[in-house]
Amino acid sequence: MSVEQHKGYAPAKGDLRVAVITASDSRTLENDEGGGLVQALAEQAGFGVASRQVLREEPAVIRAAVAALISDGTTDAVLLTGGTGLAGRDSTIEAVAPLLEKALPGFGELFRMLSFAEIGSAAMMSRAFAGSARGTAVFAMPGSPAGVRLAMARLIIPELPHVVGQLRRDREPGSHPGRDHRHE
Repeated sequence: MSVEQHKGYAPAKGDLRVAVITASDSRTLENDEGGGLVQALAEQAGFGVASRQVLREEPAVIRAAVAALISDGTTDAVLLTGGTGLAGRDSTIEAVAPLLEKALPGFGELFRMLSFAEIGSAAMMSRAFAGSARGTAVFAMPGSPAGVRLAMARLIIPELPHVVGQLRRDREPGSHPGRDHRHE
């Protein structure tokens, strides 16, 4: 099956619900440019935004919020911004990684490759990552508007329906008629 045929099983963008979380000790909903941009781009793409939060960069706080969204079963993807750098308080990865059942290393690899084309070797300092847990996709991207725009426009928006379609096939029997995915 070709990639395009495979993507044909993906849900429509309007059928996707995302949650937006910003990890920051200094931002609020009113001045959170990165999270605001994630929400705006998600809505422009046609995704439903189920919730948006700004949380302190405390691993336990971030982990609990993401765990709740994964467990509720109504959110297809959690889109995190901030806390992916090297500074001492940057702890999004450490907070969320233990929750993931599967890693999606290609997201971070492609993000850094695309970022390298824009900003050069400083791209190596991004720890952008993605994975899934209990049928929910999780993406963590930098908090800068440029990083958000790159991650959303070039990677997340184009592929999220495909990612969600793959995750749904395990929880929705028959979602891929006539296909046996046990050997993929």
